[in-house]
Parts: sequence; structure tokens; C-alpha cells
Amino acid sequence: MRCELLLGVACLNPVNSFSSFDIEKILRLAELYPDDFDKYSIVDLRFKLENYIVDVRDHDKRFSDFTGLGNLSKKLVETKKHGTYPLMFWLVKFALLLPVATATVERAFCVVWCLI
Repeated sequence: MRCELLLGVACLNPVNSFSSFDIEKILRLAELYPDDFDKYSIVDLRFKLENYIVDVRDHDKRFSDFTGLGNLSKKLVETKKHGTYPLMFWLVKFALLLPVATATVERAFCVVWCLI
């Protein structure tokens, strides 16, 4: 599961004109969160991802030359595409929060471990 999570997040990366973009791996990432993505939203996400990549990679030059997910997130909001692709935006936000959440959990386990 951890590998699928990391692969899915890596596929969201906008570096090199979204060269790592892989719909199947992104869908698998979404499936890891059934409380947020039911079977209907997964189907919707597939179609939205197909439109999204053509839109941001091929048609909208404002999305070229990014260095990471933070820049992508800002640009999605600036261009109001976060409203057009809300499921994709949720995944980008999740990917940005993942390192913080992981560090917080690791720190909590460390504190508990030290108390034992």
C-alpha cells in the first residue's frame, strides 16, 4: 500500500510537463481513500483526469515549467481550475499534506516509544 501511495503522489508531479502523469496510478491512489472517493467519484475522476492532463499540459501554457506540487496547487487556484477539477485538486492538497502528516505521526510514535 505504501508503494502505491508514493507512486500515485509521484504521478501528480508537474515537473517536465507532467511527464510522470499516469491515470491508472492516480486512480489507485484515490481508491486507497474510500471515504473520500466512492466508486462513482472514481469513475468521474478518470474522465476528469483525461480532460485535466490535456488542458494543463497541452492547452494552457500557464502550467508549464513548474518545480513541484506547491506551484501546481497555487496555479490551480489562481486560474480557478481547482473548481473545474475538484477531485484532482483534492489529490494535490493531499499530496502536499502527506509529508506533514507523516512527520507528525512519526513524532507521536517517538514520544510514546520514549515513554515506554
